[in-house]
Amino acid sequence: MKPIISTPSFLIRPTLGLMLLSLAGVARAQSASAEAAPAVSLSTLVSEITIKNPELAFYEAELDATKAGRRLAGTRENPELSMSVGRKRVTDPSGALAGEGTAWSVSVSQTFDWPGRLALRKAIANQDIALAELGLARFKAALASRARTLVYGLHAAHERAAAAAEVAARYQALRELFLAREPGGITPLLETRVIEAQELTLQKRATEAQLAVQAALVELNQLRGLPVDATITVAPVKLALGSAPDLDNILSAARENNFEFKAAKIELEQQGLVVSLARNEGRPGFTVSPYISQEKAGDKERTYGIGLSVPLPVSGRAGANTAVAEARRRQAETAVLVAQRNMEREVITATHRLAAKLAESAKWTPDAARKFRDAAELADRHYRLGAVPISTYVELQNSYLEAIEALYETQQEALEAAGTLQLLTGLELNAVEAQP
Repeated sequence: MKPIISTPSFLIRPTLGLMLLSLAGVARAQSASAEAAPAVSLSTLVSEITIKNPELAFYEAELDATKAGRRLAGTRENPELSMSVGRKRVTDPSGALAGEGTAWSVSVSQTFDWPGRLALRKAIANQDIALAELGLARFKAALASRARTLVYGLHAAHERAAAAAEVAARYQALRELFLAREPGGITPLLETRVIEAQELTLQKRATEAQLAVQAALVELNQLRGLPVDATITVAPVKLALGSAPDLDNILSAARENNFEFKAAKIELEQQGLVVSLARNEGRPGFTVSPYISQEKAGDKERTYGIGLSVPLPVSGRAGANTAVAEARRRQAETAVLVAQRNMEREVITATHRLAAKLAESAKWTPDAARKFRDAAELADRHYRLGAVPISTYVELQNSYLEAIEALYETQQEALEAAGTLQLLTGLELNAVEAQP
């Protein structure tokens, strides 16, 4: 267990000046990286992640293993070569040695399964391949959905961090202005304390916004298979949110394309084949063994022949294996019903959530963020002129930040709901996002 290292409280709460310097430094670094490398679009990043993600190797290796298992299921057991050599001595009735020589034998045995057994094993192996391909496709779809959400989240985090830095700069400028002059009464003193309190409150927002940016960058680089500190400039992302899809069409598509439901149905089909194989294995295979032997002890004898061996099904193992396979098939039937119910519940929930977020997003006008920003700037100018009271000034600054956060959170939640629905149904819902 790693030791717990505590950090002094004075290091956890930096001054607003240091916070602004940090945000400014990040902005300069991002600006420099933007000049060094062009901005990468969302679609390019999604394609890169779905090709280069390190975890893809696990699912691709699983698919290769099932294909190798398919080749193995279609082959018979190797023939077995048996050889023996020895000496033979022949004596007459009196016990005198009549002859002595070498005796040897060679045989080759090959086991043949009951007709249809290899075909059943191939069919079961084909189901394994289908499950592996389904797992790979599901991982790629989930990866693309996560990449889209993450890239937009990075864009939203940048916007929130920029807004927090902008408002923080206004508060700091006002505080420095108030401290540079002697307060002329109780009102200027109280207004100074209000500004200082807002500065302290804003530190939390600025810190959280910057941490969100760094966390998104780290995860994005990990998905791309790059070092966590690799720099990247993401092109601005704009959501073109449409209307909610029809529930009946969504459910119909989910019944056809849902990964978990399809996997449960494939496993049911596979278990049916396992039952047929268990019944087939109740009929024994047989082994054919052609052989040749020679003995030379005075006279020379050579024997040719063919042997046939069949196991006797007297232990009852075949019946027990069939009963186990039947029980597993009944379990698979239940798993299909459970998967269908879970799929329908998740699809309905995701559809309602997407519809709610789309309706909420539709209430925002395209220039809502700009209007709140302009109002905050206007309040700052007029407060300096004495035309706006401190309460209105603070309310507008906070409203600007809250509006920016609410706008991007709502759109990101809509994107996440659309991604979940796309993963559940297999439908292409990428129309909810577009580059500006």
